[in-house]
Amino acid sequence: MITSRLLVIVCALTLSACATYKPSKIDDICSIFRGETDWYKAAKTANKRWGTPIPVMMAIIKQESSFQADVRPDRPYFLFIPLPRRSSAYGYAQAQNPAWSDYRRDTGNWSHDRDEFADAINFVGWYTDKSQKNLGLSKWDAYKQYLAYHEGWGGYKSGSYKKKSFLPGVAAKVKRQSDMYTAQLKQCGPSLDKATKGWWPF
Repeated sequence: MITSRLLVIVCALTLSACATYKPSKIDDICSIFRGETDWYKAAKTANKRWGTPIPVMMAIIKQESSFQADVRPDRPYFLFIPLPRRSSAYGYAQAQNPAWSDYRRDTGNWSHDRDEFADAINFVGWYTDKSQKNLGLSKWDAYKQYLAYHEGWGGYKSGSYKKKSFLPGVAAKVKRQSDMYTAQLKQCGPSLDKATKGWWPF
């Protein structure tokens, strides 16, 4: 009897821990982080490691996936036949297979997954750090960082974004979101720091 009850409790806790957090107010970084303080700790860890401002990384992720864990590009169809997806992008950061492989090889984070927020934001930090080193882009420049993120380093160098009339507008949207997140985080950052200070998972 006791064993059965214990098993039910363990199962319930496991399901609760595995539940994916989906923020409801994705334009409000304070609401996002207050809803899941683990995300704030992960964002601070990525910022400390790579130096990219939290609002820049969060604005890129918002644009790419709207903070949904398992997003993939839509699959095209021919009549009723599903065709291969046009891109291997997946997860919060919409990282494609080659870039994700480079990230894991470069950092040694072989166990990281694209549908885990902490791993995804660390990838964005790594990518923007590489964009600074490879292209000379400021980590605070959300506009140019997003162009490089979307087009890849080679594409940015060749100016491929100039041939895509929609892309500068999207990059400008990312910049505006980053600026908004920056102003918001200035207001709630101290309380988030206080709420997560001295926290240990086990």
